Parts: sequence; C-alpha cells; structure tokens
Amino acid sequence: MARYLDVHPVDPQPRAIAQASAMLRDGGLVAYPTDSGYALGALMGDQQAKERIRSIRRLDDKHHYTLVCRDFAQLGQLVHVDNHVFRAVKAATPGRYTFILPATGEVPRRLLHPKKRTVGVRIPEHPVVRSLLAELGEPLLSSTLILPGESEPMTDGWAVKEALDHVVDVVIDSGECGTEPTTVVDFTTDPAGEVAREGAAPWPPR
Repeated sequence: MARYLDVHPVDPQPRAIAQASAMLRDGGLVAYPTDSGYALGALMGDQQAKERIRSIRRLDDKHHYTLVCRDFAQLGQLVHVDNHVFRAVKAATPGRYTFILPATGEVPRRLLHPKKRTVGVRIPEHPVVRSLLAELGEPLLSSTLILPGESEPMTDGWAVKEALDHVVDVVIDSGECGTEPTTVVDFTTDPAGEVAREGAAPWPPR
C-alpha cells in the first residue's frame, strides 16, 4: 500500500518532503504532481524502479524518460549546452518545457537515445517537486503518469492513490495540478530549438 502524503501546494511541509525523499533513496517509486500533470519518479540510477515505471505504463524499450532537475546548474551536469542554447534554456526555466540535448557522461547509457546519445531534461516550476528535488539533491528519473489506454496525464492525487496503491510506494497530493504535457524542444536538430511536441507552453517563450 502506497504512503499518501497530503502537502501544501505552495509551501509543502518539510517533514512530508523528507519522507518522500527517504523512500526514493531506499529504492522507492513516487507519484508526484508537476506543472504538467502527475509523473512517476525514481532515482536516476535505479534500474529496478525504471522497470516498475515501464511496467505501470506498459512502455516499450524505446520510451524516452526525462531527467527532472532542481536548477540550471544541475541540468548542466547532465547535458552539453553551448552559449546559444544556454541563453534559450535559461530564459525558459523553470517552466513547462522538456529539452532534448546531447547527454554528458553523467547520464547512464541505458537512459540515452540509442542512436543520438541524447536525453530529455526539464526544470519544473511546481513548488512541491522543486522542494522534493532540493531535499533529494539529485535529479529524478521521470515519466508522465499516463495510464495504459489513456491519452491525458493523471491530475488528482487521490485518484492516483486508488489506481496505483499497490505498485508505487508514495503518492504526493497537493491538489489540482497542470493538465497539459510539457512542450518538447529538440536542440539536436535545430540550434534555435525545434518543437517536437506542442504542449502547455509556447516556443519561443513569450
């Protein structure tokens, strides 16, 4: 049975965030709110938790996971960013964007695009996930929580608890969250950023 943590949407309780972080460090899988719906998260190097995400969502081996980062400094350890891209990404973060960029050696090979050696990264603006990332001190391996047969991400914490009670370890509920997926911007095909998926935010940012 998953632990259910009811937290404040703007000023999340430190004790609850610490509990979620501790369970992640113990190999747990957390369902957490973002500015673009709920997501499933685990430690970046936790292969078993990654397989649990794949099983819940019934994903194939080609699925692109996202590395969710606390800030630009953390993101910069995971991907190569030249000056032009630096300015573009910096202007859009935190926000509802996922950026596809060439990965550094810090990223496990199994998380990379098999041919391009790229990875998706994002810096969310939701206060709860930002608090979780600050407590954790490292990125989260993440995938949007879209159940098999559905096209939209889950957005209600209690509904997540009921649906995934026996397959995740923690559900963080802070009330309603965003419903639109992130806008995916690929910098490996166009130095100005090519929109690979239109989502919650415009590109370029307004």
